[in-house]
Amino acid sequence: MSRIGRAPITVPSGVSVAVGADHSVTVRGPQGELARTVPAGITVRQDGDALVVERPDDQRQNRALHGLTRSLVANMVTGVTEGFTKELEIVGVGYRALPKGPAALELALGFSHPVHVAAPEGVTFEVPTATRIIVRGIDKEKVGQVAADIRKLRKPEPYKGKGIRYAGERVVRKAGKAAK
Repeated sequence: MSRIGRAPITVPSGVSVAVGADHSVTVRGPQGELARTVPAGITVRQDGDALVVERPDDQRQNRALHGLTRSLVANMVTGVTEGFTKELEIVGVGYRALPKGPAALELALGFSHPVHVAAPEGVTFEVPTATRIIVRGIDKEKVGQVAADIRKLRKPEPYKGKGIRYAGERVVRKAGKAAK
């Protein structure tokens, strides 16, 4: 049996969970509200102050969806209580980020023009310094996708290490051409 899927999800105080008959799970908390539809075979039930995810049988598809559904629902509970963040670093001479309100950025990345990035609903940007971007939100999937899209604008290159990288990401450097 799936070790991840078998673990119950503790629901902290201040968070309400509604499980619908149409396989929908809605989680409300101090940060906001998230909703998701779980796969047809998987059931989510509330057992006191915990959520339990169960599967009908040991078919391969149901085993695969069991742990996935439990992780997705647990991320929803974490998101509405604490939220999620991703930090990005900008490395390069003249590379910088300028905030244009809480939901927009203007990036100077060595192109002939500035790059404008708008945040989707539920995601905000924070720019503590010109070379650091913090992406915040309650939906883990959305926060990760927005951070990946920003990183994709100028990936770190292996020779000088210039570009946008995740905070703490290690870029493997290559040696340049050897001079004779």
